[in-house]
Amino acid sequence: QVQLVESGGGLVQPGGSLRLSCAASGNIFSGYVMGWYRLAPGKQRELVATMTSAGHTNYADSVKGRFTISRNDAKNTVYLQMDSLNPEDTAVYYCNYRRNTNNYWGQGTQVTVSS
Repeated sequence: QVQLVESGGGLVQPGGSLRLSCAASGNIFSGYVMGWYRLAPGKQRELVATMTSAGHTNYADSVKGRFTISRNDAKNTVYLQMDSLNPEDTAVYYCNYRRNTNNYWGQGTQVTVSS
């Protein structure tokens, strides 16, 4: 079992920044992929950014150059730095951990970009 706890969401004005955190605990082994997905009203869930345990990253085209995924191995925490936010980034952001057939999700954190 893996537990994921997200934090850092909130309300921000267009052009602003937020940093999301996802603290993982439990049976965490190498060979995983961790990342962030988001779900906006009326839309399907979409990948935002992922990072493998080897450090390879992947970003959605819509966030490239604005969002950065990183991690702190000592804290088993993955971060999503979000800059130049716009209203289209408004969504619930979910942390995800995948390894082999195991797939875990956090509870989600709301990000609202509005003036």
